[in-house]
Amino acid sequence: MTYIGIIITFVLIENFILTQFLGLCPFIGVSRNIDSAVGMGFAVIFVMSMAALTTWAVYNLILLPLGIAYLQTMTFILIIATLVQFVEMIIQKISPPLYKALGIYLPLITTNCAVMGIALIAVRKEYDALESFAAGFAAGVGFLLAILVMASLREKLDSEWVPKPFKGIPIAFVTAGLMALAFMAFDKALLKNLIG
Repeated sequence: MTYIGIIITFVLIENFILTQFLGLCPFIGVSRNIDSAVGMGFAVIFVMSMAALTTWAVYNLILLPLGIAYLQTMTFILIIATLVQFVEMIIQKISPPLYKALGIYLPLITTNCAVMGIALIAVRKEYDALESFAAGFAAGVGFLLAILVMASLREKLDSEWVPKPFKGIPIAFVTAGLMALAFMAFDKALLKNLIG
């Protein structure tokens, strides 16, 4: 698959949030305002990109040659946890307000199943190093796109009348469901028409 195909696939067709429903905890938790959504989105892009590339290297250069590919899950978790700690330290030093706004959701990137998902998908699809990086980057961009749209909708909903039982998280889930339905319009036929 071409790089453009990989990017279109993971941003639109197989969006981790809206079509595969992975990583919903930070998606719902951090999408209350656009500023924190942008910060979380860029943190996820970095972690997913680097996790996909690093796990590819460890899997293909260490685990496979040593015949210990069965340790991939444990190894991938350690790699992802290390990357998240690195991102957390950088955000804490560069932008303390963003660090405070992201709160518990920043360390939760470690357990974000979308990050583990892209690492496992890259291995399963036998992507090379650049394809793995492109898939991780595109999956992160898809996360950013979903969380930005959700944050803008939730900010708008805060100023609109919503029935009391639906205020807060319930209306967020209804909104996410409608967004997921909209993303179902993107399918493999779109990809085939765009890149042949």
